Amino acid sequence: MINVPKYWEDLSVLQKSREAARAYYIPYGDAESALRQKRGKSPFYRTLNGSWKFKYHESVQHVENGFYQMDADVSSWDDLIVPSCWQVKGYDQLHYTNVNYPFPCDPPYVPNANPAGLYVRDFNLSSDWDGKQKYIVFEGVNSCFYLWINGKWVGYSQGSRMPAEFDISPYVQAGNNKIAVMVLKWCDGSYIEDQDLWRFSGIFRDVYLLARNHTHVRDLFNRMELTSDYQVGTIICELDTIGALEAQVKLTDREGHVQASGAVTVDGKGSIELQIDKPKLWSAETPYLYQLYIYAADEVLHFAVGFRRVEIIDGVFKINGMAVKLKGVNRHDSHPQLGQTIPVNHMIRDLKLMKSHNINTIRASHYPNDSRFLQLCNEYGFYVIDEADLECHGVFHAVGNFNMLTRLPEWEHVFVERAERMIERDKNHPSVVIWSMGNESGYGANHMSMAKWTKARDNSRPVHYEGSDPRHLGSPDTAVLDMESRMYSSPAYIEAYAKDENSTKPMFMCEYSHAMGNGPGDLKDYWDVIYKYPKLMGGCVWEWSDHGILTTNNDGTRYFAYGGNFGDQPNDGNFCIDGLVSPDRIPHTGLLELKKVIAPIRLEAGNLEEGYVQVTNLYDFIDLSHLTLYWKTEKDGEFAEQGQLELELIAPHTSKAVKLDYSWPEASNETYLLTLSCRLKQDTVWASAGHEVTFEQFELPVERLALPASAVNYPPIKLMEADQQLIIEGFDFRHVFDLYNGTFISVSRHGVDMIKKPLSFNIWRAPIDNDRKIKAKWLEEGYDRAHMHIYEASVTDQGASSVDIKVNFSLGGHTKPPVLNGLAYWRVTGNGEIKMKVEAQVREDLLFVPRFGVQLTMPAGTEEVEYFGNGPHESYIDKQQSTRKGKYLTSVDDLFTPYIMPQENGSHNGTDWVTVSNEQGMGLKFSGAKPFSFNASHYTPEDLTHAMNAYELVRRDETIVHLDYKMSGAGSNSCGPELLEVYRLDEKQFTFEISIMPVFKEDE
Repeated sequence: MINVPKYWEDLSVLQKSREAARAYYIPYGDAESALRQKRGKSPFYRTLNGSWKFKYHESVQHVENGFYQMDADVSSWDDLIVPSCWQVKGYDQLHYTNVNYPFPCDPPYVPNANPAGLYVRDFNLSSDWDGKQKYIVFEGVNSCFYLWINGKWVGYSQGSRMPAEFDISPYVQAGNNKIAVMVLKWCDGSYIEDQDLWRFSGIFRDVYLLARNHTHVRDLFNRMELTSDYQVGTIICELDTIGALEAQVKLTDREGHVQASGAVTVDGKGSIELQIDKPKLWSAETPYLYQLYIYAADEVLHFAVGFRRVEIIDGVFKINGMAVKLKGVNRHDSHPQLGQTIPVNHMIRDLKLMKSHNINTIRASHYPNDSRFLQLCNEYGFYVIDEADLECHGVFHAVGNFNMLTRLPEWEHVFVERAERMIERDKNHPSVVIWSMGNESGYGANHMSMAKWTKARDNSRPVHYEGSDPRHLGSPDTAVLDMESRMYSSPAYIEAYAKDENSTKPMFMCEYSHAMGNGPGDLKDYWDVIYKYPKLMGGCVWEWSDHGILTTNNDGTRYFAYGGNFGDQPNDGNFCIDGLVSPDRIPHTGLLELKKVIAPIRLEAGNLEEGYVQVTNLYDFIDLSHLTLYWKTEKDGEFAEQGQLELELIAPHTSKAVKLDYSWPEASNETYLLTLSCRLKQDTVWASAGHEVTFEQFELPVERLALPASAVNYPPIKLMEADQQLIIEGFDFRHVFDLYNGTFISVSRHGVDMIKKPLSFNIWRAPIDNDRKIKAKWLEEGYDRAHMHIYEASVTDQGASSVDIKVNFSLGGHTKPPVLNGLAYWRVTGNGEIKMKVEAQVREDLLFVPRFGVQLTMPAGTEEVEYFGNGPHESYIDKQQSTRKGKYLTSVDDLFTPYIMPQENGSHNGTDWVTVSNEQGMGLKFSGAKPFSFNASHYTPEDLTHAMNAYELVRRDETIVHLDYKMSGAGSNSCGPELLEVYRLDEKQFTFEISIMPVFKEDE
């Protein structure tokens, strides 16, 4: 075994020879290069990214002593790209766990079989660096590492997601050099890095060298001050130097014009103030950045400067004096192939997607992100909750005491260091508006020490920590925290908090509305409350992205894997598949719903008959002059009129009635819809001109015509009965009703069979992820095995052109009493139409059911779907804000919404009618007395229920159609509160009517 001190289990040692934490910057040789921020253009920077020799050991015990020596032969080792996570490169075990430690909970001890990755490479140093101090910077190494240069030990560091910088001047020379690193998978720091994620290891962020003069600027803190009227802005540049030097300081605007400058001589600590009049303020909506240059010791340092003030006044969170709502998401570092190694273009793709979906806030869950990500947030305009790399969720599940580590004095310096390193690195980023002291780690003296240190170092940002929730801890001392924070509280809970006069702090929902699978379904309910109360700051949806790992099964099929797919134990299954976008950043319908609900413009009906709509500007700092309002009207889904209107000076937080120039329809029995769309006038860095920011739709209250009372003369029908089957024939149709089984077994027109199996009633849906908690109760009551039992079926009336059938039935499964009893009234008329009316009575003691409706199986080739209802994507009773009512033509395959964990998907509520047919238009048209929910799929609910991964689904040739009276909502109960009662199908009595008409729609 290698002969090194066992620092990885020594709480008293967090580092050896590591430089003190400092602000992130790269020294450049000139201002132009510094502004461009292309690090490779700096003469003082050299990347060590690239191919390294690599050897993996299952235990540090097996690491050979001396692998780091100059004469050690590593030529037979593997080649590994740095940065990377070694698990996604084929080493070690891919392992996902959330709330459980993957090792015994015995802090500070970790397994003796502690995997080790050995990294070795040669590098060259130019003689241009002679006489300079040489530093090496590791921006992220999980979880700890030992460093050797040219065979000599340099130092040690732990703390996975923060930089580790070492002065290697005594160990290197011009020309060839050799670096060796031993990375261990576990250390005592792993006890506070128990975040909900894949457990990756290795040098996963960038590694580079810096050359500095012996006298240089070591650190810089740009403190911002604004006068109360925001007319004067001051930057106090606090310099920390090694040796005495003179620094020239220059501040320019975005166009490069000098706004202020000065000089200061500093030996150790010093500062200089720069002042400008009428500064342009930074916000997420107006991310105006000044450029600050520090010229010192032949270097140019560059910092983006945003003038902004963050404060809490009378329980209201404000930026630049305006009450701001944080419309956010939680974001992990996650890449489907690279793990936690995140390329810059991947960061940009995330930010553009967020910006184009009206997101203004990112909680860096649950650790500081790459510094370049924060630079991008400065530029694109995002409010960032910067969170310390601290979570010990597993302690609660292992020993039942969430507060154990935060209340042990020997861990205090460990906790405080996590805050210190984050704040020192990120203190100059204007996008960082809140410091967070970690996540799900209990609450106690150590967190209080973190917060006190933070406030002493930077009092310009409020401090957040959710773990102090009094629901968990009683009444802890939270004076050091500036806001109340909650996870997954219901809308009713946050409203009660907002109304409570004793609640003096603003509330921030750091996690809410769990976006796992087909969800979330309760966003509007939250935001109706958030907008109502100034004390509510907003919140961050959990979470941004599914954390699937792109892999292949034994058949070579590519799929996104989750916990357990690699045999990892313990695992939390697909709980990492809980994002608003797929691992490859394809938006889920939940993201479309969020975009609509948090949109910065609200459009409401005014006097529609005179053409007026109410436009409310929900931006905080800008008017609406960057948008054009487009409108169109439709009659029964067909285009009628359109126009546009420029939106000008509607100030933030104000409303205005605007008039649209459409024609008011005459009295009619058609449905008239008015659709409004707010779109960008010009290109931005995150979207092109024409991008839709939001939309709204209204049904015009057109006067209805009185229909004349007249009898419908249907063609005659012929009724025959044989072997308990009713054969109903008309001019061009033939239907067969099975009296014994109480249902239709054949529906045809012109000899074309429209169904392949008997019609049946159904209450089961393939559980969505948000059903995971209630699923067991549903299964216990037999909802998944509920089948029809027929007590009696008989013809109740027969006329020349119609026949009526009554069926007394129940739905239930083995062991349990029936779930519901019902009377089904069927009528077949001479035109071939089948009208159904069901009167259902649900057992009184039952909890709500997933759905109720009719299930049909239509023949192969039934691929075309045309409907008038909510679309174009799936919609549910509590997940429909982002849909528009209209007439849509699509296919069964395109209606399918692919979730990584198969589940109920693709339903459309609010449907007036739907036709499912072959491409020639031969099929069935379904219409309801009231809007209903439909689903057309090549998978049954049972197919979706039993498949654990998408590749397990076998596409059926037939089309399975569901026509539902009601589908219970999506909610967010996979982690959030129970589904709101208003969205449950929990009526004990209800009536459902539907019409089934065989059609050749191209002729009709």
